[in-house]
Order: sequence, then C-alpha cells, then structure tokens
Amino acid sequence: MPQSGLMLTLIEGQPVLSRPTPLRVAQLAVKRCFDIAFSLLALILFLPGFVAIAMFVRLSSAGPVFFRQPREGLNGQPIGVLKFRTMYVDRCDVTGMMQTVRDDPRVTPVGRFLRRTSIDELPQLINVLKGEMSLIGPRPHAFGMLAGGVPYDGLVPYYSARQAMKPGLSGWAQAHGLRGPTDDPARARARIDHDLAYIENFSLLLDLRIIWITVRQEFLNGTGL
Repeated sequence: MPQSGLMLTLIEGQPVLSRPTPLRVAQLAVKRCFDIAFSLLALILFLPGFVAIAMFVRLSSAGPVFFRQPREGLNGQPIGVLKFRTMYVDRCDVTGMMQTVRDDPRVTPVGRFLRRTSIDELPQLINVLKGEMSLIGPRPHAFGMLAGGVPYDGLVPYYSARQAMKPGLSGWAQAHGLRGPTDDPARARARIDHDLAYIENFSLLLDLRIIWITVRQEFLNGTGL
C-alpha cells in the first residue's frame, strides 16, 4: 500500500493493475454519466461567472480569453486542454514544458487570482463534457514533461500506465498536494503512484470525496502553482 492510502499491488517495485472486467466497465459507464451530468450543470450555473471572467481577462491584457494547450489524453492521445488565459500572449508557453513558478512574470494580475483560486482550470469542464477528460483522474501532463530534470518516463518506468484512464480536472494526487513543479524526484514518483492507486480503486464515492477535497484545498486555499 503506497502513502496514497489506497491499495496498489507492487511486484518487484512495479505496479500491477487489474484487467478490464464487466464490473469495471460498468463503473466506467457510471463515471461517464456522472461526468456528463455534473459538467453540464456546472457549465450552466457558472455561465454568468464565465462571462465576467472573460471580460476581466480581455481587459487585463490583449489576447484571447481561452488558452488551449496540447496534453496527453487517454492512451497518450493528444487533447487540447482549455484554460482561461492567465499569461501575457507573447509569454505563453504552448508546449507546457516551462512550469509556472511563484511570482512568475509571465502571469497577468488577473491571471494571478485565477491561478491562486484554480478558476483558470474551470473551462476544462468543456473537455469533460466532450469526453476528452473526466472530472477525476490523473491530471493531463504535457508531452515530454520533465521530472527531476529527466523525462518523466525515464524517472518512472511505468509512467505510461497512468494513461489507462482519461485525465481529470482533479485527481487523487492533486488532492494530496502533489501538484505544481516536478523538480523533486520523490514527489514526482509519488504523483504517479497516487494516480495509479486511483485508477485501481476508482469509484463514484471516491470521485465525490476528491471533488470535495479539491474545492476545499484548491478553490479556497490554492497557491496557483
């Protein structure tokens, strides 16, 4: 059992994930239905707020309201992850390789608030509704992402196993504070282990628990990294 608190079988340091079963297929179907219902309702409720945020983003600096970044999706397929634009257009990193740091000069004043409260991530509800993402799952990583100064799959040989599930707006690793820079190898490995533990143990109740933790930690007490 890793420090994530969820069961994960390890054999000689390698995780062993369950094969697809009728029960897991049914659970994934329930998960998808919940994703559609929740994301659609949230987009309707947040629409007035989205309009207000869009106005502030446009007034804060020239450029589009949304920022689309290529990320790894299910089975490593590329998806365009949506965010409210939080950086000056000429300083945006389309690849996602340059991770944000504290007091990052690329971030606009409005962007700092959006990042601190994680509101910039809310347009990913559209990705969820389209079926490219889930509400809960491993966070979508940039292609070629580094961890501890080396490619992530070089640091963690079983890194690609996290792509067995759609990436999430939030996840078990994020709920445990494992977000932001991946320069610490131990934290970077722990993030993947938490992702795999979630994939092995996902359920609707666990998703609801992670949503509550995310709202409490990120939207109310986030740091924006």
